[in-house]
Amino acid sequence: MAFDGVTIAGIVSELKRELTGGRLYKIAQPETDELLLTIKQPDRQRRLLLSANASLPLIYLTEGTKPSPMTAPSFCMLLRKHLQNGRITEISQPGLERIVHIKVEHLDEMGDLRSKTLVIEIMGKHSNIIFLDENDVIIDSIKRISAAVSSIREVLPGKQYFVPQTQEKLNALTADAQALQKALAARPQPVFKALYGSFTGISPILAQELCHEAGVDGERPTAALEEADYKALFDALSRMARAVLEERFSPNIAYVNRKPVEYCALPLTIYGFGNVPFRSPSKSPLYSGEPSLPAGDYTVSYDSMSALLEAYYAEKSSVTRIRQKSSDLRRIVSTALERNIKKYDLQLRQMKDTEKKDTFRVYGELLNTYGYEAAPGAKSLEALNYYTGETVTIPLDPSFSATENAKKYFEKYGKMKRTYEALSELTREVKSEIDHLETISASLEIAQQEEDLTQIKEELIESGYIRRKGGTKKQKITSRPFHYISSDGFHIYVGKNNYQNDELTFRLASGNDWWFHAKKLPGSHVIVKLDGADELPDRTFEEAARLAAYYSRGRDQEKVEIDYIQKKHIKKPGGARPGFVVYYTNYSMSIDSDISGIRPAED
Repeated sequence: MAFDGVTIAGIVSELKRELTGGRLYKIAQPETDELLLTIKQPDRQRRLLLSANASLPLIYLTEGTKPSPMTAPSFCMLLRKHLQNGRITEISQPGLERIVHIKVEHLDEMGDLRSKTLVIEIMGKHSNIIFLDENDVIIDSIKRISAAVSSIREVLPGKQYFVPQTQEKLNALTADAQALQKALAARPQPVFKALYGSFTGISPILAQELCHEAGVDGERPTAALEEADYKALFDALSRMARAVLEERFSPNIAYVNRKPVEYCALPLTIYGFGNVPFRSPSKSPLYSGEPSLPAGDYTVSYDSMSALLEAYYAEKSSVTRIRQKSSDLRRIVSTALERNIKKYDLQLRQMKDTEKKDTFRVYGELLNTYGYEAAPGAKSLEALNYYTGETVTIPLDPSFSATENAKKYFEKYGKMKRTYEALSELTREVKSEIDHLETISASLEIAQQEEDLTQIKEELIESGYIRRKGGTKKQKITSRPFHYISSDGFHIYVGKNNYQNDELTFRLASGNDWWFHAKKLPGSHVIVKLDGADELPDRTFEEAARLAAYYSRGRDQEKVEIDYIQKKHIKKPGGARPGFVVYYTNYSMSIDSDISGIRPAED
C-alpha cells in the first residue's frame, strides 16, 4: 500500500485536468505539516490537501474542510502574501519521482507578473512542502532541514533547490529492454524485489502485478530468468509506461474479507477478484456498515485517484493525527503503568515471602506444648502436629531454650502477619490502579477526535497523574459515545472512555436495557436500549457483543468472552473509580470482533 510514483502520476493527471488555470482563492494550514488550498475555476471550486506528515504524507483533492488555527502559521502567511489569487499555470511530476511541482503566476508588489513553484515531496519521513522562486531558490518550506539534520541536502531559505539522488534507479518510463535485463541480472534476489529496487516509482505491489501480467513468478530468483522471461517482463513494463504516459489510470482497491489490503492507480489483476464499481467521491465504503460494500473478496474501482485516496486514507489519517496528539497522554499512562506494575510485582514477591507465617506460628505452639522434650543445646525437635496429625521437625537455635525458640517463632509470625496484612491492602490498591490505567490506555487506543482526548486528560487530572495548570478551568466536554443501529433497529451505544461508560450505564440506560462488556479485559461499556420492546432478538445480542469485543483489548483475538446482563443488576461501589462496576449474575458468550456489518447511526 505504497504511495508510489505511479500513484503520484495518477494524481498529477487529475490535478492538471481539475486545477490548471484556476486561482488560489484560500490558503490554510490546519496542521503544522499540512496545507489546504482552495482553487476557484470559472464553474466550480476545488480543495487540494497537501500533507508532509512523516507518518502519512498525502496529496489529493477533497470535498472536506478542516478547522484552521486562530493565528495562521508563518509559512501559511508567506504563501498568502505571494500566492493569494495567483493562477496555477502548470502541474508536473519529474519522471516517476514522488514529487509534484505546482507553478503559480502572480503579481508582485510592483504589479509585475512573477512565477513561483510549490514543490510537494512525498518521501515518508523526509516529506516536505517547499516554496521556490523563479530560479528554484528556496524561499521557505513547511519543514526546515539544516545540515545538522541532513548531510545530503539542506532545505533552508536562500538555498538552491535540487532533488537528492540518494538511489541509483532507472526511469521506468524510458528504460529499454537491455537496461531492464542488466538491472535485474545485477540483483540476486526475487524478481519482484529486483523490479521495485531497480526502477523509480514502482512499489512492491506494482512489481508483483507486473510479474503476474508477464506470467513470471515474482518469488523466482533473477538468476533463473530466461530470455523469454525478460521479454515478457519488459512488455509488461512497457504497457505500464504507456498507460502512465497516456494518462490511462484505473484507480482501485483490493479487498479481502471486506478489508482493504492494497490499492493501485492501475488495474490489480494479481488477486483475480471481481470488480465492484464505487463512484461516490463523498462517501467512503471503508466505513463499517456501508450497505453497498458486499462481503467477500473483490476490487473496488474509483473515478479518480483523489476519491480513492480520500476513501482509503481518511480514517488512517485521522488515527495517525490523533495518535500524534495523544502521544503525551499515552506516555504519561505508559510510565504510570510501568511504575505500578513493577511495584505490584515487588509486592507479590514480598507476599510470597510471608507464606511461611502460619508454619512459624505452629512451630511456636508446638514448642510451647512439647518443648520440655527438647534436650539442652538441641538443634531440632520432632513433634506431632496436632493440626494435621503428621510429625514435623522444628529447627532450633541451640543457644536458646525451647521457650525462647518458641518466642522467636511467634515474633517471626507476628512480623510476617503484619507484613501480609499491610501488603494485602497495598496490592489491592495497586492492582486497582493498574486496572484503572489499563482502561485509560484502552480509551486512548479508540479515541478518534481531540474532544475524546480532552475527556481522557480530565480523568488523568482528577486521578492525579496530570497537574491542572493554575487558573485553568475544567474544559467543556463535547465528546459523544459511539452510536450504532443494530440490524433489527435497536440503538446501541459504546463508551469511548470511563466517564462515558459511567454516563451510559447509570444515566442513559434504564433498568431492563442490556449491558455488555469484555470479560476481565479493559474495554467499553456497551448499552442496548430496549425502547419499549419486551426482548432483544438474538442477532442484536450478537452485534452488541461484537461491539464490546471490538472496543476492548481483546480486539485482535479470534474470540472474546463477553459478559452481558440487564442494567438493573449493575452496581457501582461507593468511591469506585470511573468506569468500575460490579455484578454477580450474568450471561456470557464467546464471539469474534468483526463489526463490519453493523451500521453506525447518522447522528
